[in-house]
Amino acid sequence: MPWDSVQLNDGNSMPSIAYGTWRTGKGQAPVDSLNQAFAVGIRHVDTAQNYTNEPEAGIAIRGCGLPRESIFVTTKWSALNGLDIATSFQNSLKNLGLTYIDLYLIHGAELCDNIPQCWKEMEKIKESGLAKSIGVSNFEVDHLEQLLAVSKYVPVVNQILFHPYVYAEQLPILEMCEEKGIVVEAYSPLIPVTKRPGGPVDKPIGAIAERLGVSMDQVLLAWAKAKGTVPVTMSTNKKRLEGYMNAGKICLSPTDIVSIDEGGSAMT
Repeated sequence: MPWDSVQLNDGNSMPSIAYGTWRTGKGQAPVDSLNQAFAVGIRHVDTAQNYTNEPEAGIAIRGCGLPRESIFVTTKWSALNGLDIATSFQNSLKNLGLTYIDLYLIHGAELCDNIPQCWKEMEKIKESGLAKSIGVSNFEVDHLEQLLAVSKYVPVVNQILFHPYVYAEQLPILEMCEEKGIVVEAYSPLIPVTKRPGGPVDKPIGAIAERLGVSMDQVLLAWAKAKGTVPVTMSTNKKRLEGYMNAGKICLSPTDIVSIDEGGSAMT
């Protein structure tokens, strides 16, 4: 497999590329898009309470014909409708129609009036066995410091915005996560080509893509992988998804990586 599993600090493992359902909407669309993702080999589903499409994700997961244990399912406590962590988790289990969740995250530090107390609630869920692993999303260094001061279990992941234009500002959290054995999941890794084309990173990415005979989005995914992150991305285009899977085979040179880093830092 071009995207190998990554080992988590609690002994579990996780596929190293994920399909995010944030922008898939509701109704049949997320079911169809997830079935297409499964068809090209993606085995990691990322959803959340406030995406309001956990039921559709569950339909796809349960109906795809793959063994449950072969699909890694992430969802998040988003404090939707003001619900607490324990209640939200039970609702997510019910919405997904699953007996357990592989990874449960706090969607953002701002949701916690008291970060240590929130984490204690997460730890209870892990100890129940209903979530195999627990982690966080959008946590910065000071948030993690508060959590780690009281934690029995270190978060297995921190899911953050990550692409070349935010690399420099995210570097402190990347370094802390590496030190603590926390895997960084990278959401929106393709923003430089999908939302902000024409920026300074286009030149190095374009040159690398041309040299290797691949697309610019594949280069960005390879860069995210080279930085040790797990990309969370999506597309409704099957050929593009196949390209995402093939991006796991791309090996960028140190010079390639530096040129992308420099292009990213040039954005003002």
